[in-house]
Amino acid sequence: MVQEGQPVPDFIVPATSNKNIQLKALRGYKVLLYFYPKDNTPGCTIENQDFAANYPRFKAKNILVFGVSRDSLEKHEAFKDQQSLPFELISDHDGKLCELFNVLREKELFGTKIMSVSRSTFLINEEGVLEQAWRDVEVREHVHKVLESIESGTKSRTGTH
Repeated sequence: MVQEGQPVPDFIVPATSNKNIQLKALRGYKVLLYFYPKDNTPGCTIENQDFAANYPRFKAKNILVFGVSRDSLEKHEAFKDQQSLPFELISDHDGKLCELFNVLREKELFGTKIMSVSRSTFLINEEGVLEQAWRDVEVREHVHKVLESIESGTKSRTGTH
């Protein structure tokens, strides 16, 4: 698992708009990865809408934003179109990116144990080093707390566990 202050290993992952996202190719930009459990669920829809509504503020800070879940590219394309998202969604269908950032958690759903994505966000700097992590966050106010921290230049621990 990558820790704050450490380089993030290079990865190539499939994304919407027929793109492959390679971390090394994004050097010179900050990269914000926000992990969420599933497209078309109430909390995840709110979170994606919040990131979309605030996208100009991230863009103004030279930050590329990517949503990440284990949904298929087909589901992501439909969700991205339906929500008019201005950034790409990464399909981590095999869970390798989730494992790298340690966001998979076992939880119980209707009496069955499943592995689910823990809502978390990571800011990678222009050199590919993990600058900040927000783990196990609540949907409401999360995007604003991330932006506050980025815009003030301070590390906000609110929402981390």
